[in-house]
Amino acid sequence: MALHCDRMDGLVVKAAEEALEMENINYVLPFIKEKYEDELKDAFDRTVLVRELSGDAAELADYWFFETAVRLHLKGRKIPYTGLKPSQMNGEPIITMADQAVKTENFNDLMNFILNAVREDVLVRFDDVISKKDYDINDVDDSRDYVDSLLNFLSYMQTLIKFMEEG
Repeated sequence: MALHCDRMDGLVVKAAEEALEMENINYVLPFIKEKYEDELKDAFDRTVLVRELSGDAAELADYWFFETAVRLHLKGRKIPYTGLKPSQMNGEPIITMADQAVKTENFNDLMNFILNAVREDVLVRFDDVISKKDYDINDVDDSRDYVDSLLNFLSYMQTLIKFMEEG
């Protein structure tokens, strides 16, 4: 699952924006592994200096700092950096809901959304398997269709459980 930490509206850039606004690197530092901390601190100090030159300089320096923060964040998670992506127009409802749950300290809406989404997804996959279960063994295409559906369902369940266990 991607959290889109490489986007302008992602968690890392938001933290970097706040760090620059408050002139306190500690807002973004938690997103960076300790071994990359010095590189980010150096980028932060340079950015703060350059921001004072002009509006254009500040815009360019900010973007460079965002890129640096995102690159170092991803590097620490062993994810390749492929550039800073633009903000998503609609965002992702689950991320918005999760963020709101943290802000309000109430996870009921988020939990209901997740449970309903998982229930519906499992049910659709299960129904697909059941609808193909009574295939004619002599119809190889139908047999393959059933096997594909069954493997899809089982793989989904295995991935879901594995993800929960890794939590």
